[in-house]
Amino acid sequence: MKKVVVLSAILLVLLAGKSVQKAHAQSEAGVLFLLISPGVRADGMGEAFVALANDASAVYWNTGGLAFLQGRQLLIMHSNWLPQLGSDMFYDYVAYTHHLKGLGTFGASVTYLNMGTQNVTLENSPQVVDHFTSYDFAISGAFGTLLNEHTGVGINMKVIRSNLAPFGAGKEKGKGQTWSFGVDLGILYKTPFLKNLNLGANLTNLGPKISYIDVDQADPQPTNLKVGLAYHIINSKYNKLTYVLDFNKLLVRRYKNGTSDPFYKAIFTSWGDQPINQEMKEVITHTGLEYWYSDLIALRVGYWYDEIGNVKPYTFGAGLKYSIYRFDFGYIAAGQGHPLSDTMRFSLTIGF
Repeated sequence: MKKVVVLSAILLVLLAGKSVQKAHAQSEAGVLFLLISPGVRADGMGEAFVALANDASAVYWNTGGLAFLQGRQLLIMHSNWLPQLGSDMFYDYVAYTHHLKGLGTFGASVTYLNMGTQNVTLENSPQVVDHFTSYDFAISGAFGTLLNEHTGVGINMKVIRSNLAPFGAGKEKGKGQTWSFGVDLGILYKTPFLKNLNLGANLTNLGPKISYIDVDQADPQPTNLKVGLAYHIINSKYNKLTYVLDFNKLLVRRYKNGTSDPFYKAIFTSWGDQPINQEMKEVITHTGLEYWYSDLIALRVGYWYDEIGNVKPYTFGAGLKYSIYRFDFGYIAAGQGHPLSDTMRFSLTIGF
């Protein structure tokens, strides 16, 4: 009799979740791949981008930023995920934006996390008799428009697919597979009183709980609030220097008995389930700098601080722009032995 070993797939999800969830050392939500940050520019700046969001990755970072985009953009990104584990996991992201004059900017994206090949063994034997691939993906459509010349707002709606295993675990009936949907809301404000300052906020992953086999054990989506600022320190013809700062908090409320609040309650209750000093520890700080020379070469550096998750990496990045093409590279240095350390990300952006 065959026994499907889904434990390895689940462990990969949880371990990846601990690295991307950031707000908790223990997983409190499902489909954590939705928190992996796409866009190599942002990655090089400590994953702070909510108040900048000025390329196609705004579909993820802040749909309010879509409102200020012109023309069309295509962004393609690839990263080998958690290389320190020596796994075959990888992460891909594709986004496209299209501005329509007088209306706003439409966007679309595809996110895909491949968690590698898992083995199927006999019930009481290590003999491998089959294998399968575990993966998560999301497809989204977005729209951003201007409320006035200083304020952009937007929405992103996505369909989510999680495929941990094509079978149940042990004697459980069903499959380790599920479909769901989610919504993101964003706003970006370019302050008129200080023209080099942007403020942004993004509320993401608003949607029903995620269940695979047992509805009673459903996990909430990783509802997340990100707020931040971007300040253009230097903004001349040949030199541009931008500082970014984001604050990030997971809005999930789980009780000791294993139950959790639906997202529309957790947005409020997740702020009061612990003493205020503990709540503040759950706020993760991201900060970074981006320098452009002659709109041709970019250098980036950043840092983020997650006390509870013990994630405190430095990030570095570079960019090269030629004609309508921009190539970006990002690197994470999280310390020896950390799953995120030595993560490299690559992206190509085409503007036309």
